[in-house]
Amino acid sequence: MIKQFQAHIAESFPDPSKTKFLVACSGGVDSVVLSHLCSRSGYNFALAHCNFQLRGEESDQDAHFVEDLAKQLDVPFHLKHFDTRKYVEETKQSVQIAARALRYSWFEELIESEPYTRVLTAHHADDALETFIINLSRSTGLAGLTGIPAQTDLVYRPLLIFSRNDIEAFARDEKLQWREDSSNRESVYLRNKIRHELVPVLKELHPTFLQNFKKTQSNLQAMKAILKVELEQIRKELFRETDGYLSITIESLRKLQPLEAYLYALLSDYGFTDWDSIADLLNAPSGKQISSSSHRLVKDRDDLLLSRCETIDDQTYFINPQAGEVIKPVSMIIDEVPSIGSLSDKILYVDKETLNHRLAIRKWRKGDYFYPLGLGGKKLVSKYFKDQKMNALEKERQWLLFSGDRLLWVIGRRADERFKVGQKTKEIIRIKLLG
Repeated sequence: MIKQFQAHIAESFPDPSKTKFLVACSGGVDSVVLSHLCSRSGYNFALAHCNFQLRGEESDQDAHFVEDLAKQLDVPFHLKHFDTRKYVEETKQSVQIAARALRYSWFEELIESEPYTRVLTAHHADDALETFIINLSRSTGLAGLTGIPAQTDLVYRPLLIFSRNDIEAFARDEKLQWREDSSNRESVYLRNKIRHELVPVLKELHPTFLQNFKKTQSNLQAMKAILKVELEQIRKELFRETDGYLSITIESLRKLQPLEAYLYALLSDYGFTDWDSIADLLNAPSGKQISSSSHRLVKDRDDLLLSRCETIDDQTYFINPQAGEVIKPVSMIIDEVPSIGSLSDKILYVDKETLNHRLAIRKWRKGDYFYPLGLGGKKLVSKYFKDQKMNALEKERQWLLFSGDRLLWVIGRRADERFKVGQKTKEIIRIKLLG
């Protein structure tokens, strides 16, 4: 097993002796075996243990056990205590999801603060099978069926090539000591129910079930790799990146058949799950939108706009014209100049005498209007946005500069006639955007 483990590690880390690993160790048989395999292979590593404080004294004993194991193996030890129940109350997540989030967040902190290359976890082939069944029961796509990834940017799972029986046999043969987590025996958890009641039946029905599953997983992962290349090409053709968001032409999407399958493949990474609603969005009026936990899709004329969910800043920021430099919400410099200099969308010159009220910056509101420079008349800001063919996200992000209740500048786009520098202007104020 040691040689097989070393060969597997070498596939991803050509010179593991020069790599520093962080081994996630719960004290259970899987992570204890992983720790010993790393030690006997001569790797440079440390142990990291999470005490979620869910099982009272038993949790503390697990932490002491892993600390003693680190001393025995003569490697550094990291320990973190979590108030998991409080985190569950705050986030309204299940205990398992909350513990996972806390665990990996801490691992990221350790990786950033210490010279570790990757976190090693002790997930094995049976874990992958259980995850496959869980995902299958909840409805999933190819990503869910490929199970636990062998590695990510943060985590590497070198024991996925071994079964639970392989690991336990090694532990017994080597007379290793480990801790038994009493919660692993409780069938109240879905994973434990699958582990203790369903998987044994599957293995009994077909003795090589796990080996066949591993081959199936390998085939699915190969198909996933092929699909990834194809989808990247489609994204390059369909997705246009503009100012922090993606624009997707609806007409091009409609040509992809079967449509729902393509929508899932292209958008599932952004957290979306309601594919019927997304399909309906293609025919919805402009402004209609759907949100996931992290992103949103907005229908805008002939496009879908994909962006991260963000809080719309509807505050009004009052500005002292004498302050010189403004930082928030828009970076700009306000100063007095002797004459009009260089011109651009980022620079505005105004007659100082027209600024007889304090300045304010805010977003557009219904009823806002101004007198666009050179137009010779009044125009609603909403009509100006429409004429400029600004999409929904551009409208949301557009800042307006006011002098009192009069709109002075659609910032970076159009100035107001009432503030322009003329022949009678005595003093000129320059407003210059930064960045």
